[in-house]
Amino acid sequence: MEQREPSEAVTAANQAALAALPFDDDADFAAADRGFVGTLDDPAVRDEGGTVVWDASSFDFVDGDAPTSVHPSLWRQSKLVAKHGLYEVVPGLYQVRGLDLSVTSFIEGDTGVIVVDPLISKETGAAALALYRRHRGDLPIVAVIHTHSHIDHFGGVLGMVTQEQVDAGDVQVIAPEGFVEHAVAENVYAGVAMGRRAGYMYGARLDRGPKGQVGAGLGQTTSTGQPGMIVPTLDIRETGETHVIDGVEIEFQMAPGTEAPSEMHFYLPGFKALCMAENATHTLHNLLTLRGALVRDPHVWSQYLTEAIERYGDRAEVVFASHHWPTWGNDELVRFLSTQRDLYAYLHDQTLRMLNQGLTGAEIGEAFELPPALENAWNARGYYGSVNHDVKAIYQRYMGWFDGNPARLWPHPPQALAERYVDAIGGIDRVVELAQAAFDAADYRWAATLLDHAVFADAAHEGARALYADTLEQLGYGAENGTWRNFFLSGATELREGNFGTPTSTAAPAILAQLTPEQLFDAVAIRVDGPRAWDLDLALDLTLTDLGRSFHLTLRNGVLVYVEREPAPDAALHLTLDKPRLLRLAGGDLSPEGIEVDGDLDILRRLIDVLDQGDPSFDIVVP
Repeated sequence: MEQREPSEAVTAANQAALAALPFDDDADFAAADRGFVGTLDDPAVRDEGGTVVWDASSFDFVDGDAPTSVHPSLWRQSKLVAKHGLYEVVPGLYQVRGLDLSVTSFIEGDTGVIVVDPLISKETGAAALALYRRHRGDLPIVAVIHTHSHIDHFGGVLGMVTQEQVDAGDVQVIAPEGFVEHAVAENVYAGVAMGRRAGYMYGARLDRGPKGQVGAGLGQTTSTGQPGMIVPTLDIRETGETHVIDGVEIEFQMAPGTEAPSEMHFYLPGFKALCMAENATHTLHNLLTLRGALVRDPHVWSQYLTEAIERYGDRAEVVFASHHWPTWGNDELVRFLSTQRDLYAYLHDQTLRMLNQGLTGAEIGEAFELPPALENAWNARGYYGSVNHDVKAIYQRYMGWFDGNPARLWPHPPQALAERYVDAIGGIDRVVELAQAAFDAADYRWAATLLDHAVFADAAHEGARALYADTLEQLGYGAENGTWRNFFLSGATELREGNFGTPTSTAAPAILAQLTPEQLFDAVAIRVDGPRAWDLDLALDLTLTDLGRSFHLTLRNGVLVYVEREPAPDAALHLTLDKPRLLRLAGGDLSPEGIEVDGDLDILRRLIDVLDQGDPSFDIVVP
């Protein structure tokens, strides 16, 4: 369906932002272009079947002055982030930017190269490596460093090295303690729901253009190739831990519980270069990502930034991260890190001050103001995280979902609430009439609230759906935050065109293969349809031959419980198999191949029968 033009009110608001922010400060553009070496001849990266999984040229339209349908500050950020190619940071240290959501770095050693954070997909990882080698020679990879446990920092590893190279000892894989546990858990336990919402967050089904997807602030979007994982051969456990890899000295700083639960920074004395992983980038980051996650701790985050400044601030001459462009010069990088530190500390401290005055998360989000020095720092603008949703996340971290008002302790769920609101207002046509008045007055937030109730009361009402889509579209056009824009425009798209499901999935076989038996049993337990399993009383023993471990599993009261112990001689069912076969079994493969069965196989069938698969196409903007 046809997209609308930005309203006069949105156009005026975007023009006001253009006048209010320091657009004459263009230092970031010089930094983002610095050290450019070259880029891909063909900007489209394809998988083995020829499907395009990344097209750097698809954002070529992000150029010149901002159109009225895009917030000028987001347009500025997208112009910077859309730049792609190989860049020299300092001699011997290079980055490939603009080939995925994240950035990958190459550190040259005595005989080979160390890769840092090899992007999301095998295909984009391979393209980045080929680009590097085309300009720097065919150096062998001697190590891969994963700075943290998010997929855009490890998923492309199989495009650069093989498991066989790692097994042979030719390549080290280095990561912070807890990396595998957290990487797997995030992509499996709530992976279906996170994946569906990530489609909104990154605008995966939006057309790329001035009225659609223009970028996500942290990077443009995510690649759609095949992610993988290789288990680290070296776990970093302590701050100050130092290793020499192929002649390159690397000093590590642990930073757990910050942007990721397992994260680390590192300093390269020989290059006077400090890598901040994803804890200091050219945007305010998420404390609670809109796709869903555990709430992050801005207090700890700011403390680790302080520690980095104290440990390395007088030694480093350049700071780089796995998103965006570096900052050069000692004074400049200390100023940059200090601004980032103060940003997260201020959000934390002032939110706590305000909640202790009785304000709720929503009230804090509405009233919160940054000090002018932070408000006008480009690297502190909310392109990925936002002040509004970050302070709500801090409130949630300390106080939970309940704001203390007893009327909000036990409200009706959305559809039942919507039906009552619509009835109280005078019917759905009256609600749409009021929403149209709010829309015409440019009170899009109120219009969206009314139309949310209208659509949840009657999802088939064409007038409500059409006006709701138009409303979300205007909110998207006015959003400075890239992920807010994507959410608003994705909601409008689904209202007009229908549910687009989950365009990309992170549940790749190479990642699932790293599940421990305990994680696998947990993943099965959360799929048990409790009401269907209430009356089941099942027990079985299971031996994993490749791990030399045995478990006793029970299903009672809809709860799957596992205990590691030797199989009982009189077990009703004992299965003997290896872990890869267990993974296929958990996926519903009941064929006898690869399984030694002793006992009643019907126990297993009854267990498998009560497992849900999750719905990657659940509705969001309609009931």
